[in-house]
Amino acid sequence: MIKLLRGNILLPYFTLAFGILCIGFSPIFVKLANVPGDVSALYRMLIAGSVIIPWWIIKGIKKYDRKDIMIVFAGGVVFAIDLIMWNTGLLLTSAATSTFLANSAPIWVGLGTLVFFKEKLESKYWIGLLIALLGMTILVGMDFIRHLSFNLGNILSIGAGLFYASYLLTTQHARSKMDTLSFMSISLISSIFIMLTYTLIIGTPLTGYSNEAWLSLAGLGLISHMGGWLSINYAIGHMKVANVSVSLLLQSVIAAILSLIILGEPLVIEQIAGGLLILTGVFIVNRVMAKRKQ
Repeated sequence: MIKLLRGNILLPYFTLAFGILCIGFSPIFVKLANVPGDVSALYRMLIAGSVIIPWWIIKGIKKYDRKDIMIVFAGGVVFAIDLIMWNTGLLLTSAATSTFLANSAPIWVGLGTLVFFKEKLESKYWIGLLIALLGMTILVGMDFIRHLSFNLGNILSIGAGLFYASYLLTTQHARSKMDTLSFMSISLISSIFIMLTYTLIIGTPLTGYSNEAWLSLAGLGLISHMGGWLSINYAIGHMKVANVSVSLLLQSVIAAILSLIILGEPLVIEQIAGGLLILTGVFIVNRVMAKRKQ
């Protein structure tokens, strides 16, 4: 087993599974912390950055094209907005619903390539889009019928998916030219700057939270962000993009199961039906988009 791992035969699969499990805990940590969304987003990046950025400096900062650095920096700004919206939305709706809606990003990435890069999309993409949109309609629409009002958490979660898609569209070219540690460090620096500026402007308290909240924030930064994304980025470098992107859909399922076990949030029929439709649609879209990159 050790020889297999050292030979990178099984290691990418183990790291991918570990990474998916780590990010599956993200909504759980946010819920357990129960602090404002911008605060949990800021500390997620600060705690992860306190390890990753010094590591990056010690290993030696490599020189990259200034244009690529600015693109990654801009991507970090968009990612900061994505996290603030998602973390805030999580506190206003269930962890399962928010995660399903936020993971619609591949749908918007496809539309972005059509609008901004003028790339034609296969018929399978549109089938996946329609299936995912149907799932989103079930999730959001049934919640509206049940409460006779729009759920702000659902809207913010969909918005988070849009901003994450913008992040992917912005950084995908620069990412291929930059190593994982450099990419994550530059993105973290810009995200932390934007998040800290935002929280200071609106006056959100950054201290005075319970010990349980700080432990949850530490888990969010160290387990979900650092452990999760370092593992996933490693897997991306050793596996086919199609396999990784489709596997990442499992985080929604993991989040739903964990929210049931840890948070006691029951899954109602429209969440299951809508979530499965979203996952099916995004699965189809992921396969289409991955084939275009290979």
